[in-house]
Amino acid sequence: METQLLHILREVFGLEDFRPVQKQVIDSVMEGKDTLALLPTGGGKSLCYQVPALAKGGICLVVSPLIALMKDQVDHLKTRGIKAAAIYSGMSYREIDTTLDNCIYGDFKFLYVSPERLKQELFIERFKQMNVNLIAVDEAHCISQWGYDFRPPYLEIAAIRVYHPKVSVLALTASATAQVCVDIVDKLEMKSHREFHQSFSRKNLSYSVRLVENKLEKGIDILNRIPGTAIWYVRNRQATQQIARALSQLGISAAAYHAGLSNADRADRQEAWKADRVRVMVSTNAFGMGIDKPDVRVVIHTDLPENIENYYQEAGRAGRDGKKAFGVLLANEQDFEQLTTRSELVYPPVDFLKRVYQCLANYYQLAVGSNMLSSFDFELSDFCNTYVLPVLETFYAIKVLGEEGFVEINESFFSPSRVHFRVDPSKLYEIQIAYAKLDPVVKILLRTYGGNLFSEYIKIQEGKLAKSVSMSEADLIKALAELQKLEVMDYDQRKDKPQLTFLTHRYDAGKLPFNYSRIAARKELTVEKVKSIVDYTRQHRICRTQFIQEYFGEKTDVVCGICDVCIEAKKSQSPDSQEERLKLRIIETLEQSGGLSEEDLFSKLGKPRSESHLRLLRQLIEAGEVSKCSDNGILLKSHG
Repeated sequence: METQLLHILREVFGLEDFRPVQKQVIDSVMEGKDTLALLPTGGGKSLCYQVPALAKGGICLVVSPLIALMKDQVDHLKTRGIKAAAIYSGMSYREIDTTLDNCIYGDFKFLYVSPERLKQELFIERFKQMNVNLIAVDEAHCISQWGYDFRPPYLEIAAIRVYHPKVSVLALTASATAQVCVDIVDKLEMKSHREFHQSFSRKNLSYSVRLVENKLEKGIDILNRIPGTAIWYVRNRQATQQIARALSQLGISAAAYHAGLSNADRADRQEAWKADRVRVMVSTNAFGMGIDKPDVRVVIHTDLPENIENYYQEAGRAGRDGKKAFGVLLANEQDFEQLTTRSELVYPPVDFLKRVYQCLANYYQLAVGSNMLSSFDFELSDFCNTYVLPVLETFYAIKVLGEEGFVEINESFFSPSRVHFRVDPSKLYEIQIAYAKLDPVVKILLRTYGGNLFSEYIKIQEGKLAKSVSMSEADLIKALAELQKLEVMDYDQRKDKPQLTFLTHRYDAGKLPFNYSRIAARKELTVEKVKSIVDYTRQHRICRTQFIQEYFGEKTDVVCGICDVCIEAKKSQSPDSQEERLKLRIIETLEQSGGLSEEDLFSKLGKPRSESHLRLLRQLIEAGEVSKCSDNGILLKSHG
């Protein structure tokens, strides 16, 4: 068995050896144990289910809330010759139907599903028939209302276990507190489970906080001092463009990245950054999920993240190659006030939640009782303009409606066009004879994509196909639509807008069954989490890594030695400390100038007359090294 696992790791994934905790998790899964693995960012979570699933017969079900990541994983597995599929918001009923059939009869090894699909009858009926070898739950903290990204559809996972009672569950997360870990085990109904926790300490990652007014200037200073690839996180789209422009004008290659860009632009910028043609990616938190660039040397934040979980994950994208890297957070008093104020807005009043829900139903013209699991293109700005709704409060209202399990919004992601023949080859030939103008389109599809078109949905590029048959793209799209109309083919056109899905049938807005106590608890939790990130930023007593470890419930006496707090502590313990150096400078300055007033002395030193600096001066006076005259002048003792 050991040899088989290593063989899969090396031959399929091109890696030489397992990481220590990774191997323990895989062994636990191979023994059929329910397993919880807490592997911080960059810990190689996906291999923990991919390797054992490939070693066993049957298919692995992977529950994940992140569509972009699901799609990346499926593409990644397919390039390695492994059959994998995904089901998520925005797919047609027929495409889901075909995909599920393939997972029963088509020798598929992985099925990725977003959690809201789990209670759909179509899914349950097919899931019962699958030969399941493992249920993997990615981003498992989403199951806990005490987690930072709670999603009620995750609570459905335990309900599907009854259809395959002997199949074990592997829960994976990068950042969960001790309370959330207990909740994961409980909500997934894990029995005699095993837990593996990798330390939250990253020995090569130096955290620091700088309280500054001019963040742009400080950020540029950091980039000038730390060479190599960087990510610069900000909160809004406008800031990404402003900072990227400012960096480019200074000769630092930079690109802006946010969810409002076209998919082509996002892909180009991501590729340029990964290939080191762009040094700094200035981004909202839309960037980074699933991006595995090991040589990021610094991650700068100029806006405070909403919680330590987010900060830990984002800063943790630095230094995955094990070499020295830096996570720098730039903040000021205004940030603390803004974040605290915003945390109060995150859970809007219930009346406003009902109003937003009613507006959504009107926007898509949905009747009460209709449209469960229907997905629609969604643009927040257009929606808010249509109903004269405040943008920020509406954004938070939709998030709460999501937390309550009524709707789900997925940020813009690119889903290419897909086609699938619904008839057998002989019936298709009859259509080609009867509709001569469609014949060249059918032929080019078959020549380009082959017989797989009859068994699964295949991605196509209309532009390329149009060139091959010497017709305009518009005419080709018309022909594909006609084949769909004739029920010969399914043609699912590409999507690149955010998708809003109604997870339940459409309620009467006045009767939405809110879980009021849970909303109150979540609101309180949000405020607490903001307080923790503010405490992290303001404090200069506890080692930064230690602070993060303790936040996640990891007890330790070991300090990292490389964060700003540890470096300051080392300086103060050293005989050549800052205080000693300043005392020497006071003596030297007085020696050169004879006598000075307190004000002139500190002006020459370039230091403020702060309490700590005046204390040093008093120590020198008490030690008899300098003296104070009656006119408040300061003299060296030898000059007295």
